[in-house]
Amino acid sequence: MRVLHVVHQYMPDHTAGTELHTRIVAQKQAERGHMVTVFTPVNRLGEFTAEPVVEDGVHVYRVPAGGRGPSAVFRSTFYHPSLAAAFAVVLAREQPDIVHLQHLMGIPTTIGAQIIQAGLPYVITLHDYWFGCANGQLLTNDTEMICAGPDVHFYNCGRCAVARAGLTTAAGLMSFPVAPIMRRRNALLRPIFEGATRIMIPNEFVRRVFAGMGFSTESIVLIPLGLDAPPELAARIARRRAERATGGLRLGYLGSIGRQKGVHVLIAAMNGLPLEDVTLDIYGDPAVFPNYAAELHTQAQHPGIRFHGLISRERLWDALADLDVLIMPTLWYEASPYTIREAFVAGLPVIASDIGAPGSMIRHGVDGLLFPPSDVAALRETLLSLLRRPERVGELRAGIAPVYTLDEHIIEVERIYAEALTGGLPPVASRF
Repeated sequence: MRVLHVVHQYMPDHTAGTELHTRIVAQKQAERGHMVTVFTPVNRLGEFTAEPVVEDGVHVYRVPAGGRGPSAVFRSTFYHPSLAAAFAVVLAREQPDIVHLQHLMGIPTTIGAQIIQAGLPYVITLHDYWFGCANGQLLTNDTEMICAGPDVHFYNCGRCAVARAGLTTAAGLMSFPVAPIMRRRNALLRPIFEGATRIMIPNEFVRRVFAGMGFSTESIVLIPLGLDAPPELAARIARRRAERATGGLRLGYLGSIGRQKGVHVLIAAMNGLPLEDVTLDIYGDPAVFPNYAAELHTQAQHPGIRFHGLISRERLWDALADLDVLIMPTLWYEASPYTIREAFVAGLPVIASDIGAPGSMIRHGVDGLLFPPSDVAALRETLLSLLRRPERVGELRAGIAPVYTLDEHIIEVERIYAEALTGGLPPVASRF
């Protein structure tokens, strides 16, 4: 089978969950004998050469898209002729049997019509809520509150867009002229959503959110994301834990350094813990939101807080092996965070905000602990409970169940592809 993945960003330039998932799925599909291609824009100027780079058997087309600031990415949804032209070249050259849309942020919606005109079925994996929310996270830019999606006039989307541009004080007034643009954005995206043969979601929470925004869910199928443990991981972790100095609770955060991730909540909770017997290792790229990263450094008063910056995939497992507990203080509706799966594979209990997917992925009191989002006092008390009863960490570790494997995920995806190629629910070309 010839498979073309379309994604807004790709590794190694970007290392978030969607990018990681796309890469490991593409590589695994190539290992299983499929002809796999990845199409992705990159933040640079230049001409498209139409020559892929072959990475672990995958043909990767990194297409220059010019400056990729937030405004440029948003405009690309409506119009980006060079990306559309490059996509046409890749379609003609690679001749895929099926197109798999991983994420379309910053990619022109015209590719939907291009796929249909080429007579190709396509499927979608929903990694966040971008088809209904320009932020992708249903978290407002001005008030940092959870949002239910566009209101009837898209005024709330206009206000959010203005705030994202840095004009927070004028967000209310300027929302009215911006609202029609946001309405047009969703009008362009919804046909792509509705025209997919199948839409894959990692958990039922995502289905409920999209249904709440008025999207049809008849083509949605549940397929948990898969993850494989590196070879000899258990022995590697056991060795590093044996080598580690005894005593003390070692906490960790691994992920994006952005306000929506709630790292400031974690630091505030940590600041109120005893000065001894507890450390917090924070791994994440400070360059994405440098102002926020600088704020975190200023806020961090506890001597046990240590910032490590971006960590490579090669070092990830060693970093996890050095921890006792992973903390995920997110403020938004996480769809299916890889971090939780990675922690469970490494035998780490997870303490997380009870919001979005973490609430269904973590069994409170069995393999982790949940606390109300943004609640510094509740998180601090949760951490104090582990300091008072350190044996609780081992009890939670013993409750961790096996994680859905990558092979299990790929087999289900292949089944979806087969349905798409043999009929399934055909795309509706008239919607474009």
